[in-house]
Amino acid sequence: MSYDDVEIEDMEWNEELQSYTYPCPCGDLFQITKEDLKLGEEIARCPSCSLYITVIYNMEDFLGSSDQNRTNKGLQPSKQQAVTVA
Repeated sequence: MSYDDVEIEDMEWNEELQSYTYPCPCGDLFQITKEDLKLGEEIARCPSCSLYITVIYNMEDFLGSSDQNRTNKGLQPSKQQAVTVA
């Protein structure tokens, strides 16, 4: 059973860990990565104890982020081109 249910908005992005984090009662941090969230994972675990939390989030917010990042960086997704077969 999960220690708590936590909304993603209540978690903090940790650049060093490249994870969303939330304080654990043991003094460490629950952690979950963006990649985990994209895969549908909803459990953030504490590396120092056996507790874990359930992260409440909208998966669609994370599925499109790689395409948005490419567009924001000036990179466009490759376009399909017609191939003529002789």
